[in-house]
Amino acid sequence: MQKKASLFIFIFLLGLSQVFGQEVPKELENIISPQVNPDQTVTFRFFAPKADSVHLTADFLPPIKVMSRFGLVDGPGKTSLTKDKNGLWTYTSKPLASELYSYAFVVDGIKMADPNSPYALRNGASLTNIFIVGKGVGDVYKTNDVPHGTVVHGWYSSTGLNMSRRVTIYTPAGYEQSSEKYPVLYLLHGAGGDEESWSAHGRAIQILDNLIAQGKVKPMIVVMPNGNVIQDAGYGYGRDGFYKPEFLLPRSMNGEYEAHFMDIVNYVEKNFRVKANKANRAIAGLSMGGFHTMHISRFYPNTFDYVGLFSAAIMPREDATGKVYNQLDQSLKTQKDNGLKLYWIAIGKDDFLYKANVDFRKKLDEIGLKYTYVETEEGHIWKNWRIYLTLFAPQLFK
Repeated sequence: MQKKASLFIFIFLLGLSQVFGQEVPKELENIISPQVNPDQTVTFRFFAPKADSVHLTADFLPPIKVMSRFGLVDGPGKTSLTKDKNGLWTYTSKPLASELYSYAFVVDGIKMADPNSPYALRNGASLTNIFIVGKGVGDVYKTNDVPHGTVVHGWYSSTGLNMSRRVTIYTPAGYEQSSEKYPVLYLLHGAGGDEESWSAHGRAIQILDNLIAQGKVKPMIVVMPNGNVIQDAGYGYGRDGFYKPEFLLPRSMNGEYEAHFMDIVNYVEKNFRVKANKANRAIAGLSMGGFHTMHISRFYPNTFDYVGLFSAAIMPREDATGKVYNQLDQSLKTQKDNGLKLYWIAIGKDDFLYKANVDFRKKLDEIGLKYTYVETEEGHIWKNWRIYLTLFAPQLFK
């Protein structure tokens, strides 16, 4: 009786497998997407037999203008996929330059991640897949066979903000085995980001590992804090659990973060082996983080010898009343008089903050603060900020 029952179950399951196996053609059982081809074209695939339209939105496509709270800005372009008789939608790009790219699908008007790729990143409330095309700068963003540093997530006590706050810290390869002290780069994220942004979107860990291994960058500690003062940690990592992300959280640009930034510096210098002086401290940030960088470095004008503004927001918002923003010109002059080894500004030609950076450079010219200026193509995008880090880091702590 038991043998008959086992045989019945086997036949039943075999029948189910045949029925369901016929629903999807055999060639669709293992969809590869994205597929980076030998000629550096990339093929995208999406199985949706009942969909009326499938589009690809990606940062390698010609950008389109989209409305934001800052006015018209460049957004990722969009193109159509082609559907075959089995319901498989396909698109193959032209050959792409070596880089890390982001993309998503839009299926019947609804944006969604690629179900065949687990490699996706969140920035604010937006989720996008990523892939890397090698044989160039993209190789710097890969995890290569080189000595690797360590990434830890610490919690520092901010008396000014009245909470413990999470921070991501990179220590270079060999840190644990040595007694050496290291210089420190404080690397700040933009609006919509948190303490995970530079290690995820920015590939800061891979960039530092690879450039240090190549002898292009001095071994350093990199501190990536959270610039959203109402958070103890980024989305999903803190006491508030899982909740809907916002692009720009309240109080993030009102002066509180800048005023209490030394809480972070003090934590790092107490708990890590660092060279705790101006000559061995650098600070840099993108967009909102560039805004924070500029104001932190002049509010504490004898603290950082190296300053990097990546597509930086410059002037305080109208609702900002923090004391940090007082006496802007005078504090910049004090910063200049105290001496700087590098004041580095970079921005893309199509960035919506381009004009603000032109005006800021005029201000620096007027007070005689010397700076290095780098202008690139394109706009307010992670592609540029990763490039800026690869250019800025080799100039530190010489």
